[in-house]
Amino acid sequence: MSDLPGIVVTGVSGRMGQMLVKTINSSGKAHLVGAVERKGHDWVGRDLGTCMGGAEMGVIVTDEPLEAFAKAQAVIDFTAPAATVEFALLAAQARAVHVIGTTGFEAEHLTKIAAAARHAVIVRAGNMSLGVNLLTQLTKKVAQALDADWDIEVIEAHHNKKVDAPSGTALMLGRAAAEGRGIDLEDNTESGRDGITGARKPGAIGFSAIRGGDIVGEHDVLFAAAGERIVLRHIATDRAIFARGALRAALWGQTQKPGEYDMIDVLGL
Repeated sequence: MSDLPGIVVTGVSGRMGQMLVKTINSSGKAHLVGAVERKGHDWVGRDLGTCMGGAEMGVIVTDEPLEAFAKAQAVIDFTAPAATVEFALLAAQARAVHVIGTTGFEAEHLTKIAAAARHAVIVRAGNMSLGVNLLTQLTKKVAQALDADWDIEVIEAHHNKKVDAPSGTALMLGRAAAEGRGIDLEDNTESGRDGITGARKPGAIGFSAIRGGDIVGEHDVLFAAAGERIVLRHIATDRAIFARGALRAALWGQTQKPGEYDMIDVLGL
């Protein structure tokens, strides 16, 4: 039995799920104790290693998350909002750290996640990379320094399989800009422009989404005024950066009190 923290990966057949498995197995800082997939998935009941096209790992994919969570110190979850809410409640029962990289939540989902965080550590972030979280802090500071004569636009690009827009990272950047400017993002969002939309609303924070090919993730925050522009940019070329950040969050959460945290907390920014 390993003395390293045991981690469960949910949605293990997906691109991020498989990347997380590889990252955990090669880290020397944790070990994989469980792999979860949805009921009816053809990986359920089979060894994870052979499912991924390699040697047996001794981890059988299950569709019973609570059983898997009970053996773990942490759960890493990049799935879908409804599934993540269920996992949050089960991880809280198991007192396991729940690292959430899922995006696309609605208010009711976040309320349930906050309730689960009263009993266990939850680290939830729209993006797990160090670079994006530094970009978030820079966005807030620049927005704080500039007045409303500077228009703010968040432009994001992702692969053609992504189902939500704007991305969780784009929204995170938008919230940082709104916080820096001292306004509420929900009341000052402008997105989905099409047709005769009229002039841009003064002080609004705009969002544009691009979907194509296998783009991992690109985010620009544009500050535009008469005669000049400032562009802050982050480009991700490898999903491993998100997996490494999620693992770092899972390990950091071992020493924290129950509550809801983000990657700014994990990275000490």
